[in-house]
Amino acid sequence: MKIITKPKQWGNSLGIILPKEMVRRESITKETEITVEIEKGNPIKEIFGSLKGWKINAQKFKDELRKEEFQLEKRKWKHLKRSS
Repeated sequence: MKIITKPKQWGNSLGIILPKEMVRRESITKETEITVEIEKGNPIKEIFGSLKGWKINAQKFKDELRKEEFQLEKRKWKHLKRSS
């Protein structure tokens, strides 16, 4: 099972917290030996790095994303108004 988490300061070390549902599902106890694989993530760099081959203007792409986000927010507000 894969999780995405941030390490926390624990004395002079760093530690990670396993979510309760993962511990329960995998039957992990304090005696269970587990393997942790470290993979640093940078989602923004991955997304925009994957667009290098695209023939689209970056500003136009961002404008389209914002327009889509605005439409979603607008629909959400309409729904909330009808609900009240």
